[in-house]
Amino acid sequence: MEAREKAAFISAYTTILTKAWSDESFGERLEAESRTVLAEVGLELPASATVLIVRSLNGDPDLDGQVALWEEGKASGSYQLHVPVAPQIETKELSESDLAAVSGGDVTICCCCCPCCCCT
Repeated sequence: MEAREKAAFISAYTTILTKAWSDESFGERLEAESRTVLAEVGLELPASATVLIVRSLNGDPDLDGQVALWEEGKASGSYQLHVPVAPQIETKELSESDLAAVSGGDVTICCCCCPCCCCT
């Protein structure tokens, strides 16, 4: 895949991921009407091509793996697009010690430019 074509694919794939993660109906449409949705983001497929959308909890394959799968699809006519479910963001509360460390409670700073009260 030449650089321009690869960049266009990555841009479209990124759009698919972000839309699927932020809009449940887009994800449902992607699975139900794959060819139409892919065309909407700039990924036109030959009429005889088949599309498999793979939804999983992990992020496999990575971006290079997905590019390789797309290239294989161009050769075989069978495209596979991995669209992991939305990444989970941990929302636990920070402890008092975590907050103290972030706010400067655990950090010792020395200016190292001249002797001063913090250096001597």
